[in-house]
Amino acid sequence: MGGLMELWTILRDIVVLLGASLLVGGVFSRFGQSPIVGYLFAGMILGGPGSVHAVGSEHEIEAIAELGVALLLFSLGLEFSVQRLKKLGAKPLLGGASQVVFTIALAFAGASLFGLGVKESVAFGAMVALSSTAVVLRILAERGEVEMPHGRNSLGVLLTQDIAVVPLALLMTILGGEGSAGEMLWNVGRLLLMAGGLILGLLLLTKIAVLTLGTLTLHRNRELTVIFAVVTGLGAAWASHAVGISPAMGAFLAGMLLGSSAFATQIRADISPLQVVLLTLFFGAAGMVADPIWIVKHGHIVGMVVAALIVGKLLVIWVIFAMLGQTTRVSVATGLCLAQVGEFAFVLGSIGRTSGVVSEDTYALVVSAAIVSFFLSAFLVPAAPRLGNWVASLSGTQTEATDDSDPLSPPPDVAIIGFGPAGQIAARPLIDKGLRVTIIELNQVGVRKAKQLGFHAEIGDATQSDVLEHARLNECKAIVITVPHHQSAMTILKHVRRNAPYVHTIVRSRYELHTDDFVSAGAHVVTGDEQQVGESLAGHLDEWLTTRESSYDPASSGTRSA
Repeated sequence: MGGLMELWTILRDIVVLLGASLLVGGVFSRFGQSPIVGYLFAGMILGGPGSVHAVGSEHEIEAIAELGVALLLFSLGLEFSVQRLKKLGAKPLLGGASQVVFTIALAFAGASLFGLGVKESVAFGAMVALSSTAVVLRILAERGEVEMPHGRNSLGVLLTQDIAVVPLALLMTILGGEGSAGEMLWNVGRLLLMAGGLILGLLLLTKIAVLTLGTLTLHRNRELTVIFAVVTGLGAAWASHAVGISPAMGAFLAGMLLGSSAFATQIRADISPLQVVLLTLFFGAAGMVADPIWIVKHGHIVGMVVAALIVGKLLVIWVIFAMLGQTTRVSVATGLCLAQVGEFAFVLGSIGRTSGVVSEDTYALVVSAAIVSFFLSAFLVPAAPRLGNWVASLSGTQTEATDDSDPLSPPPDVAIIGFGPAGQIAARPLIDKGLRVTIIELNQVGVRKAKQLGFHAEIGDATQSDVLEHARLNECKAIVITVPHHQSAMTILKHVRRNAPYVHTIVRSRYELHTDDFVSAGAHVVTGDEQQVGESLAGHLDEWLTTRESSYDPASSGTRSA
């Protein structure tokens, strides 16, 4: 009975936190700021030290909220398949590894100057070296900048940092003096073996799952993709945690392995609502960790540390990417995007406290700096491209390497939603024209047919705006909607008009009476089935009459043919 009561208490706290996040995040959004700042404020006000203590299940909520980061990485993995990750290049990954090493070295030097011991200085450097995957990718995704050069660099660095969490966690344990050198070496080897086994297992399971789903008719079993997405994303996170790897990294690998399948678009849309809820909980839980009273009392120290970290990380990443051949504009923008303390500082700090290498004051300082940097990132990340352009203009390099703003892949020229007989007929003029054509279809048969014709095809329910966004239909020049169901076609058209008001839109209307509705909703051209059928019938009837009159013998009837 006690366990049941505890469950309802946790549920109440989750509802209270989400409700407060909705209100405070809405206020910040109303004034043109990121709602993330509102979520953090809501957490600081409701729970944790120095708050009103309206939420008491901060540890349970924090554990649940970590799944939000995992689903964010899973969703991003769907976006970046193995092929697209190859296009990312080695520079962002190399830059990420260099950034972690140099940031630890500089933070160690700074902490030593302020009187921390050698071990605690190293631990401090490890905690502040990582940036926030949840904050940066969320803001970049909101602004559509993940595929911009500074977005690609940020992604590569963040992925490298997620990989670095494992050795840094081992480093924190080693600094605490737990275990001999041989035991530590054995733990590292065991971890690498388990990581390799996890990757092979995920590869095998995703292949089997894709083959299984390929035999199903998804438009009749829509719930299957939802279940599959949740099982795969959260299952990969659990499996990674079980073998001692970052759950977010395992979820990313699972998403990346699925990213090249035709189901990627629909899966990403299906997990989006759950991901939003869990990420909101994550930021609320992050706010609950901070102690506003401690931050105010030690405001001068927190301010100095935050300023030093932002400037230091910006300079380190700027120099590293400049040495790797990136332009000044992109290097500076990347540096500003990643100039904060990440959420894994909480995890590493907790390990450090347990092993006795990190004091309570140092932990409180790092947590406070992380929370303040979260707040500032909501303003700094959107300003990153502008700062990059400004610095480039000051240095006289604003005209350099103009091709660095190209996205990973160009958007489609034409999109056809629904690839039944009508869609296939509509696509005939596009074959061998050199245009980039994307097909969105729920039926696996239609997707196979589209690929046979040389088109890019994805399985997805286009009535979900996330599917259209993921397929980049807002960047198309023309969209053809051939879905026969009136309400579904109207929903798709409204999504298109809201997200891409200038794209040329052609809509199929099954019945003539719906034509005006589509025109009022913003369709440029509406083609009615009834009109087409009537014209076809009239054409065949006219052909029959012509044939009949030409074969008619006027002598036998005393009349003349016209």
